[in-house]
Amino acid sequence: MPWKKKDGTLIQAGKAWVGDDNTKYPAVWTRFTDSELKSFGLTWEDPPSIPTPYDDRFYSGRDDKGNPKERSLTDVNVVDDDGKAVIDPMTGKQAVNLGLKSVWIAKTKEKTNNLLARTDWMIVRNAEKGTAISSATTTYRDKVRAACDTIETKINNCSNLTEFKALFDNPLDKDGKPTLDNAPIFDFPSEE
Repeated sequence: MPWKKKDGTLIQAGKAWVGDDNTKYPAVWTRFTDSELKSFGLTWEDPPSIPTPYDDRFYSGRDDKGNPKERSLTDVNVVDDDGKAVIDPMTGKQAVNLGLKSVWIAKTKEKTNNLLARTDWMIVRNAEKGTAISSATTTYRDKVRAACDTIETKINNCSNLTEFKALFDNPLDKDGKPTLDNAPIFDFPSEE
């Protein structure tokens, strides 16, 4: 309970405390009525409102009004307070904060590489020894690359955050059933 003394000290539930007149109050002070607590010199303070959580995939912190700040869809050059370019010490070029599109295209390519890596050994074996690769494997690999291209196109076609966020939602049919196995941004084929 956010009861506090005149000096602003918060009184913790379950802890004994000493009043301004040096009266000792027991740890079970919460059993007193509100009017009794006020007579002891305490005042009630409403707890601060807890802001609604935000999805940090799409937002970064809060603005001065407490609203979530949208992450940029596009890459943004980093500048200092005077508007001068901030140089990345590793590259010697202007630092860039990657936008959501760049970040998620990179994640899509990484996912694609991981899926293809499972069958890369067959490709290497074919190149070295001429061992045949099953058509199921080549078809799967083609589907993975096509899915990557489709996902990248969908990402690049987004013109605002609402469109981008929709890529993370699995579309539903008129009966409320998902129309895809995965949300569009994760719509890769399964291994057969």
